[in-house]
Amino acid sequence: MRTYHQSTRRDLNCLKSDMVIKGRSGLGKSTFVNTLFKATVARRKSGEEEPLPSTTEVKTVSSSLSEGGVRLNLTITDTPGFGDHINNENCWEPIVSYIEAQYGRYLQEEQKVDRLLHIPDTRIHCCVYFIPPTGHSLSSLDVEVLQRLDKIVNVVPVVAKADTLTLEERAAFKERIRADLSDHAIKVYPLQEYEDLDDAPENMKIRERLPFAVVGSTTWHEIHGKKLLGRRSNWGLVEVENKSHNDFAYMRDMLIRTHMQDLIGSTAERHYENFRRARLSTKTTSKVNIVNGQDTDHMEDLNESKI
Repeated sequence: MRTYHQSTRRDLNCLKSDMVIKGRSGLGKSTFVNTLFKATVARRKSGEEEPLPSTTEVKTVSSSLSEGGVRLNLTITDTPGFGDHINNENCWEPIVSYIEAQYGRYLQEEQKVDRLLHIPDTRIHCCVYFIPPTGHSLSSLDVEVLQRLDKIVNVVPVVAKADTLTLEERAAFKERIRADLSDHAIKVYPLQEYEDLDDAPENMKIRERLPFAVVGSTTWHEIHGKKLLGRRSNWGLVEVENKSHNDFAYMRDMLIRTHMQDLIGSTAERHYENFRRARLSTKTTSKVNIVNGQDTDHMEDLNESKI
């Protein structure tokens, strides 16, 4: 199994995970989070319509949960307003800036002469990206945002409200999305090139199911004396945790059971290290250029829109 640097090790009885939920409004992000942890972590909008944010915002909520005897300190970050405007140019900037700001905060603490033995880790370990269940393909906005996110965070794509598609439509939609991801060189978690041989068979099964087609619900239904989470329709009950109905159970197991430690470790070893190397290289180059009287404006602008 993967081993981690000293700075990434955790007390096995207490884990801290930071997750970003990304997607347009109305895709059930809040319901998904509450379903995932069977607790009111994210609050849904009330019946009264809330005003649309003028720009994409970043909202964070923290909660301490228990899963299988392990205490989990979870931080969920949402981005209201994403993709909801007529002009969505650069609507990804707030979340990209937020993720990089967490890396910057960790790097600042790491470079202190008198630093803490355990640096508070607010780095984002996973981005769950919600895709509208259109049945077609990724939109140009989805492609552009994913191309930026996959370079700085572990991305897990999700087809929202999967019960709006038939099983045949769902399978075809997944195939189109996988093709889009490949065509646009978008890398999603888990990455094959970084996995251990022991993890390869399980990771292959996960990749075959990506993007996860999920159904969320906080409503309990009693069926034959057994209480089940699900969504009832005229033709029956879609059970949230039934693996033959949707991929929610597979995704939940990956996020908080089988792969949580790997998400934390891969964030530290890949995404944070890439950020750290680039930031320190920039500082070094800037100092040299200042001494030589040269212009230090050489950074590539990753936020320039291609839409």
